Amino acid sequence: MIALVSIALAGQVSAQGSNGVQLFKEAEAREATLRAEIDTRKAGAPASPLLDRARTLVGAYQDISRLLPASPYSDDALWHAGMLAADAFWEFGQPEDRSTALRLLKTLYTRHPTSPLVKQASPQLDRLNAAKVAVEAPPPKQPAVMLTAIRREALPEAVRVTLELGGEATYHDEQIDGPPRVLIDLQNTRPVEALTDATRAFPDDLVRQIRVGHPVGTRTRIVLDLAGAAPHTIYALYNPYRVVIDFARQAVASTEAPVPPTPPAPAAAVAVAAPGAPPVPSEPRPNGRGGLSLSRQLGLGVARIVIDPGHGGHDPGAMTDGFSEAALVLDVALRLEKLLAKQPGVEVVLTRRANVFVPLEERTAIANREGADLFLSIHANASEDDRVRGIETYFLNFAPNPAAEAIAARENAASARTMRQLPDIVKAIALNNKLDESRDFASLVQAAMMDRLKRANKRVKDLGVKQAPFVVLIGATMPSVLAEIAFLTNHQEATLLRGGTYRQQIAEALFNGVMRYQRSLKAATQTIASQ
Repeated sequence: MIALVSIALAGQVSAQGSNGVQLFKEAEAREATLRAEIDTRKAGAPASPLLDRARTLVGAYQDISRLLPASPYSDDALWHAGMLAADAFWEFGQPEDRSTALRLLKTLYTRHPTSPLVKQASPQLDRLNAAKVAVEAPPPKQPAVMLTAIRREALPEAVRVTLELGGEATYHDEQIDGPPRVLIDLQNTRPVEALTDATRAFPDDLVRQIRVGHPVGTRTRIVLDLAGAAPHTIYALYNPYRVVIDFARQAVASTEAPVPPTPPAPAAAVAVAAPGAPPVPSEPRPNGRGGLSLSRQLGLGVARIVIDPGHGGHDPGAMTDGFSEAALVLDVALRLEKLLAKQPGVEVVLTRRANVFVPLEERTAIANREGADLFLSIHANASEDDRVRGIETYFLNFAPNPAAEAIAARENAASARTMRQLPDIVKAIALNNKLDESRDFASLVQAAMMDRLKRANKRVKDLGVKQAPFVVLIGATMPSVLAEIAFLTNHQEATLLRGGTYRQQIAEALFNGVMRYQRSLKAATQTIASQ
């Protein structure tokens, strides 16, 4: 019936409401059936019947959108058509489907510019555009990397899946709903014979099934079927090369009532304009040293933020009476994520969502791969002197004094780097082109923490903005700082940190610091509608 949808629609345009719903729901049902058949396609089975059905269904979705332009399903139909064409390209490797997907997702932009699906289309377009080189270039001459093993670990707070490979490989991950699953595409990779078309079932856990798709060209797809929606973190490890995917079982929750966030500082000016008028840019603000950095000269802003909860897994960080730094900063990071997620135009990525270990070097690499605009690493301090208290914020540079040296040595203890890498590390620090912006970011975070926390902790001490060679900040291509939010070894601060209220206030303070930095880059006159 879907193949005849164009004919059926021609006589039903006047009845957009009920007919639009019926036709769209029917197309959705057929798409779900088709996707299930594609996912379970056996090795050696012909691809043509499935590809032909996918292309027919893409055409049906296009007809729904074109012939029922006033229907609320018009933009949804375009989105489904574009995504189905894109997935057909990734699955079967035909350039024709890539071109179709690009055209349809761009049409979504022009035909439905206010649709919430437009934002979701942006990363899909980026990925399809990036695939152009791979499609048009000749096949790689280097031998394919072998996928040698897949391991699954059931950890207390997460499920970890590790893909072991014979060498480094480019990968891409995508999370899909209905049914929930995560797709991992490994480029220029082939599975060993024992893994070809393999399926492993785990019916009683979060990751219920792991499937290895039949290689398409030089790509191998791994499908991780989930029991339900679950946030995940993906990163690479070296020597040997592995791709690790961590699925959090559940977010850390507090039993205390949430504390409402502190309202952001008001904009510099307010102008009254007609409804729908866009924000009017104002003069950029100079940085902390009174100048205009290249970032400010170019009018760059902040949209994607990577939050890094320090330590984790076998590295608990500072400890006091069974209370670990790793657990504390993860809780604060998850609270901060919720606050930032409410801001329009802001995306948040966490380097870990559960009590798992992520190497220091990989944390910054995650930020670079995600194209982050800011990197904020959250830690808690420790001292042999239990009278030491306070908060401090660091940016990357050489340590100027023994105290900064000691902090860096403690936080860098988990690094896997060796002495032979010292020249490269020194060079990376010396050539850090984000130093001024990182210093400004650190200053605003430190000030925001003091402003917010001194209300609840009258004895909080401002230890200032400092610099040190933290491994977790080396190599970041964006402004990056490390915040030490308190001293676990100080009895009074540790007591406060055990309660959800103070943790929420820390998250709000970090939120305020991030938003102040965002506004300092691109100050804008707030526009409101006239009454």
